[in-house]
Amino acid sequence: MLILKWFLSRTVRKAVDLRRHVRKLVNEQRDLLGNEAIASITQSCEELTKTLATTADKEAIKAQMDQLVTVADKCLKPYPHGAARENIKELFVAATVIFGFTTFFFQLTKIPTGSMQPTLYGITDQNLKKEPVVQIPGALKRFALFWTKGVSYCHVTARSDGMLEEVRPPRLVFPFVKIQKLRVGNEWYTVWLPPDRLEERARIKARNGFQSGDTFRKGDDIIRLKVVSGDHLLVDRFTYNFRRPERGEIIVFKTKGISALAQDQLYIKRLVALPGEKVRIGNDQHLIINEQRLDAATPRFENVYTFSSAPCDGCYFGQVNQSVANRISGAYLAPLFQDETQSQMVEPRHYLAMGDNTLNSFDSRAWGGLPQKNVIGKCWFIYWPFTERFGWGTR
Repeated sequence: MLILKWFLSRTVRKAVDLRRHVRKLVNEQRDLLGNEAIASITQSCEELTKTLATTADKEAIKAQMDQLVTVADKCLKPYPHGAARENIKELFVAATVIFGFTTFFFQLTKIPTGSMQPTLYGITDQNLKKEPVVQIPGALKRFALFWTKGVSYCHVTARSDGMLEEVRPPRLVFPFVKIQKLRVGNEWYTVWLPPDRLEERARIKARNGFQSGDTFRKGDDIIRLKVVSGDHLLVDRFTYNFRRPERGEIIVFKTKGISALAQDQLYIKRLVALPGEKVRIGNDQHLIINEQRLDAATPRFENVYTFSSAPCDGCYFGQVNQSVANRISGAYLAPLFQDETQSQMVEPRHYLAMGDNTLNSFDSRAWGGLPQKNVIGKCWFIYWPFTERFGWGTR
């Protein structure tokens, strides 16, 4: 009967919540309270319970609630800084939920490089010092461009003549807010929210030992840079608890134990070969698995194999072996696949993974197999920035 009253009466719901809260406080303070105080509070809670069970009269219930509040105020110990304690507790509960969610269900990550273009984009930059006709937008437009398209601008102008003496590493000054300092002559400059590898992207060089740094005149642009953030995505950590990854899925994995890669990082590639399979890369830029050629009809490779005869920015180009790479770019990309006759057998409990941007990807063509245990999930949803890749549409 009480359950029905709880659904029908707001007063009853408040009374039940009050009783639960008081009992919780008694349990928390049981070692501080005397037996008489505990007995008084317990008796008042029981009287409220009887009232709830025997009547639906709101005034009677409210009177018994007031009686319980009076007894609790008299007997319970006050908490110092109660509001702060409650806020901290709620923050810890929220953090626990978030950590649990990202451990077992979804994880936030971002694409750091361009190895998966044009399926997924890493951080890209444009040095505007070489393009003086390009105007940097005003503050309001820059704000809108960053939060919608992930486009940011970094502009630093020399206030006096001098050499670039030092570029300090970025440091965190507020949660999620970094700054980076650099010194030209005797002047210090602060860059807010600097992109990764600022020196490399801005094409600047600081003094290093006996090596001179870049020199600037007053009014020169030290940094004039446009940066487009990489895709930020949710990684599905749940599905692979029930099945193995499938060919063509975009997987996220840890680099631990892969000697050719920087350790304790997350990489993202397309899974192309499974344990026990024999793999070759044809001169026509198609994978050959167990002597079966993959093409645009292969599930999840529809886009990968829709490429033109020459590489271009924003185009797919299949997969290339070293012989084809020598002819196109001269890059040393595939030491394990020198030509279309060389094959590799995937070890048990390993995968081969390759980037869609095959002419700019350090992948299994160079470092071989990826242990199954390193895979943490698959690409699920691009949540930022709001480009044509936003959503579930990534293949």
